[in-house]
Amino acid sequence: MKNLFVGNLDFSTTENEVRSLFEGYGAVDRVSIVTDRDTGRSRGFGFVEMSVNSEAETAIAELDGREWRGRALKVNEALPKGEGGGGRGKRPAGGHA
Repeated sequence: MKNLFVGNLDFSTTENEVRSLFEGYGAVDRVSIVTDRDTGRSRGFGFVEMSVNSEAETAIAELDGREWRGRALKVNEALPKGEGGGGRGKRPAGGHA
């Protein structure tokens, strides 16, 4: 199974629309669009889980950089939690803000 990061989504994009887009490349197990915890609005990115690795690789190859709904999508394999960029308030040790 591969978990794909999908970035640069239009803020009005729904999970069903993302699912439909990715189902063109294979079976989609789960779609989640990340929302702001305070406002509930989309943050412009989400994740798609696909159970067949070859289908996920094809989706990445076909969709990364493709214009969809007026925006160039960013699609790649998601990093496991803890390996991405820092969260709110996290600073490198000894760093200054």
